[in-house]
Amino acid sequence: MTSKTTQSQSPKALAWKRFRSNKLGMTSCFFVIVWALLALFAYILIPDKTPNANRQLLEISTKKPGFEVDMLMIPKETTETKTPFFHFFSNGRPDNCIYLPFDSLHINKEQTTVFLYQSEANSTVRTEVVDNKDLVMASISTGSTGSIFASDESADHYIRSHCVKHRKFLLGTDQFGRDFLSRIVLGSRISLTVGFIAVLLSLMIGIVMGSLGGFFRGKVDDAVVWFINVVWSIPTLLLVIAITFALGKGIAQVFIAVGLTMWVEVARIVRGQILSIRETTFVEAGKALGFNNLRIIFKHILPNILNPIIVVSAANFASAILLEAGLSFLGIGVQPPMPSWGSMIKENYAFIILDAAYLAILPGIAIMLLVLAFMLIGNALREALDVKG
Repeated sequence: MTSKTTQSQSPKALAWKRFRSNKLGMTSCFFVIVWALLALFAYILIPDKTPNANRQLLEISTKKPGFEVDMLMIPKETTETKTPFFHFFSNGRPDNCIYLPFDSLHINKEQTTVFLYQSEANSTVRTEVVDNKDLVMASISTGSTGSIFASDESADHYIRSHCVKHRKFLLGTDQFGRDFLSRIVLGSRISLTVGFIAVLLSLMIGIVMGSLGGFFRGKVDDAVVWFINVVWSIPTLLLVIAITFALGKGIAQVFIAVGLTMWVEVARIVRGQILSIRETTFVEAGKALGFNNLRIIFKHILPNILNPIIVVSAANFASAILLEAGLSFLGIGVQPPMPSWGSMIKENYAFIILDAAYLAILPGIAIMLLVLAFMLIGNALREALDVKG
């Protein structure tokens, strides 16, 4: 009974069943989905919602995970227009307040004296005096030239309840006082986006090149194989660096450079698969019916060789993440202040020998886990799509 049920299932259903039975593959898939959701909704979830999570508070630089501090929020003088939701969703929004970390406040009805936060290593007491009119909202202002509060107590109550914010940095802060958790989460956007675009470009180029060589053979195949061998002989990282130098630095250039160097393996696999099935009955039938070559390739041959393409795409995704991290570490990839796991390692690798090694270790662990997840997904897909299994 079981064998009949198995035979009646479609190949897709059987592959999905095999994939679900692979615990490592399913766990890795869940891990990647969670990271993808975090990256997609980053600015909604992270504490620092400024563009590139770049709120710099030098008073609290390199603080350990779990660090807590009170901050006084001083509204900026310039009133900025409301940030559209889509712009906020993709790029964040600028702060409308200036944040002052403090140890204590002395408040009277005229002004607030801020005793700025000082670390244990620094014994110098720094203060800043802020006019209460700069702290309150315009809606409660009386418009008079005198004090807007009736007493010191009312001023103290209002300012502590409306202008003071308690912040906890779950992963501490970096050397510029930026929230490290926000930078880590936002950095995943770069890695996943580079992987997705690089795989997409590699599939577009690799499938076309491999299809031309495998289907037409002859001189076309010779030219394709020669070009594949030339690109294959150049070390990938050196080729990416050369393309990046030619196109310039920046995130778009990284997408193009990584994508243009990862199509070779796709082309080799597609060419080999097409060579093995181009003489089969259904291909000959298509030619006999008068179908043009493009229709035969893209509607009849490619759907039958998708399994190895899917497997190699998962491996290319992992390779693209590593390449992007390497380029950013070398300083020719994503440029500051945009967060990237590779650039975060570069900025903080000197702290490995100090007491803030986590600043370089955490991005490295994130890269390692994400790459491992894609490799495990690739292995699980290979086993699930294996028709001989």
